[in-house]
Amino acid sequence: MNAPRQGLAHLHAAASTGSAGFLRSADEFLIDDAMDVTDLRVAIFSGNYNYVRDGANQALNRLADYLLRQGAAVRVYSPTTKTPAFEPKGDLVSVPALPIPGRSEYRIGLALPPSVRRDLKAFRPTIFHVASPEFTGHRAVTLARDWDLPVVASVHTRFETYPRYYGLAFLEPVVLAILRRFYRRCDAIFAPSDSMAQLLRDQRMNYDVGIWTRGIDREVFNPGRRDLQWRRSLGIADEDVVIGFTGRLVMEKGLDVFSDTIDRLRRREIPHKVLIVGEGPARDWFEQRLPDAIFTGFQSGPDLGRAVASMDMLFNPSVTETFGNVTLEAMAAGLPVVAARATGSESLVEDGVTGRLVRPGAIHIFCEALGRYCRDADVRRAAGAAGEAASRRYGWDEVNQELVDSYLRVIRQHSQGGRQRPSPVP
Repeated sequence: MNAPRQGLAHLHAAASTGSAGFLRSADEFLIDDAMDVTDLRVAIFSGNYNYVRDGANQALNRLADYLLRQGAAVRVYSPTTKTPAFEPKGDLVSVPALPIPGRSEYRIGLALPPSVRRDLKAFRPTIFHVASPEFTGHRAVTLARDWDLPVVASVHTRFETYPRYYGLAFLEPVVLAILRRFYRRCDAIFAPSDSMAQLLRDQRMNYDVGIWTRGIDREVFNPGRRDLQWRRSLGIADEDVVIGFTGRLVMEKGLDVFSDTIDRLRRREIPHKVLIVGEGPARDWFEQRLPDAIFTGFQSGPDLGRAVASMDMLFNPSVTETFGNVTLEAMAAGLPVVAARATGSESLVEDGVTGRLVRPGAIHIFCEALGRYCRDADVRRAAGAAGEAASRRYGWDEVNQELVDSYLRVIRQHSQGGRQRPSPVP
């Protein structure tokens, strides 16, 4: 890593002074306009960095990898397990956590104990990036404010919608209030899509809402991955039209809407096959609801690319997505996408061109949209080709560099304005 410039060196020289034991005051935070990525020391706080594979932690790992390749320093603080889903990018420090009741595969961070704080102090971060609004995330934001360091948050899912899938919809206003308090204490927050960013503004979460979108690995997701022999091994004939689902098998992904729509297609006697790619606690329920569907279980890397490209369309009824990685992956593979008109999908799918956007929960309209793609191969191919062309705008290095630029902007603004003041949003 290159040597820090004078401004950042002055910051680090102050690191052992002051009442917080880290920074003397915001006046010490002198960052010049020539600061670049090699000056960054990023502390990332995540509720799940690598112990269960999902879209959020894949994005964080890609970000850490990009930062390291550009010469920045990165240190990640997250709950861990003895059986992680994959090797993490960068240095990972375990924080205390407990399994989430009813969803024991996930863990909730509890605190930042003295040992972790000492590790953070030794790391000398220039910015905190918090990726989950759980206890550890709240403590990280508080610590950043105590140390007068800039802190940003990335938004990866719509937590406020989760209670409705577990019979607790009355809790949504409470969850929203907790999220608002969390995000307003940050210098800036980042959404993965324009539609999610607008929702965050409408919810008055913060006055500085940026975009950190998602990229696509075109080596893995492309039409050339389609494999008719693999389809045949699953009992799918070459002429069969396959409606696909990919993702974690959890109720908040809209599995009930998916199942009800497939039931309606079957009653209308529209020929199709259903291919489910993914694993999760709701798999048994899903298999019972769709006894004729083909379940492949968890797939990753080239195997996932093959599975997606071997579908004929993707059906994504979820309203909890903030971006929709599976939607972009399907588009890159040349598939039309039928999705709920919700955050994420609205920024990716062009209705009537690359797929269809349908009012959430509108079973009959989902059925009509899927039915048309099942019956008309020309319409299906045209939408798939348009989606594949649209997906070419998304590259991981490009979107991560945009976040790096935002880091530098936030650091400069924080150094000029001192301690982050309460958001002026009413």
